[in-house]
Amino acid sequence: MNYAKTALLLAAMTALFLGVGYMIGGTGGAMLAFVFALGTNAFAYWNSDKMVLRMHKARPVSRQTAPELWSMIEELSARAGLPMPAIYVIDDPQPNAFATGRNPQNAAVAATTGILQTLSREELAGVMAHELAHIRNRDTLIMTIAATVAGAISMLAQFGLFFGGGGDRERNPLGIVGVLLAVILAPFAAMMIQMLISRTREYSADRAGGDICGNPLWLASALARISGGHRAEMRTAERNPATAHMFIVNPLTHRGVDDLFSTHPNPAKRIAALKAQAAEMGIRPGADALPPRSGSPGRSFGMPSTRAQGPWR
Repeated sequence: MNYAKTALLLAAMTALFLGVGYMIGGTGGAMLAFVFALGTNAFAYWNSDKMVLRMHKARPVSRQTAPELWSMIEELSARAGLPMPAIYVIDDPQPNAFATGRNPQNAAVAATTGILQTLSREELAGVMAHELAHIRNRDTLIMTIAATVAGAISMLAQFGLFFGGGGDRERNPLGIVGVLLAVILAPFAAMMIQMLISRTREYSADRAGGDICGNPLWLASALARISGGHRAEMRTAERNPATAHMFIVNPLTHRGVDDLFSTHPNPAKRIAALKAQAAEMGIRPGADALPPRSGSPGRSFGMPSTRAQGPWR
């Protein structure tokens, strides 16, 4: 169902692009803008992993420098049927994580020092499983397509602002009013559709992550912990808000922003969905402890059976 929703949203973006092109009237200009947007986003796609990791000052770690984290992701990757991704750590107190890369063979996962210090081993396994699910689902590709069309729409709107529809204005039944509407409303509509695509993919990654780690309640507990209460400002995210949709929870700390403008689903809804998934798997929720079932794959992580033994290091 989520894949169908994503396809419909991408189709809506394409239809919006075509509608803006018609409203502005410049067919040749629309094609030129679209080609330019494709080239720009193609460059970003092939270099997205390096770009976003550099934006957030992520540093690579190895089996020697972070043996427990490396072993955890190695085993989760095997369970997900993925090659081992590159692993990065971001020196930031905000608990958060993201995945990047154009395909499973060229992927990376990054975690902040804040999330490593905050979560238990079970919770961290849930978060890392969620990020690996993004890689397996090729969500980076989906978001790049969305960004391509959104970029083309924004460029068309700019062309409309500067050229007012050019020689095709006479063929436009709305005239200059239509051009102004396209300039004002089209980029906003494209942004909203991008947000909806991001939200759709988060639910899919949550469910797949619950399957990969073997206990959806680990991820539910992690989301409750890192999304609630006061969070430290993540300066690199505030400087690069376009990367916000990549993180497991919204890294931006804007106050008073309605859920309508969030790139992520409501955490309470995500947690409820994960609890429902756990019930389907026959996993009983606990007040504090989230032990894996006897003989479940989670035991092989060498994890403690409760959070009482402290955060993951």
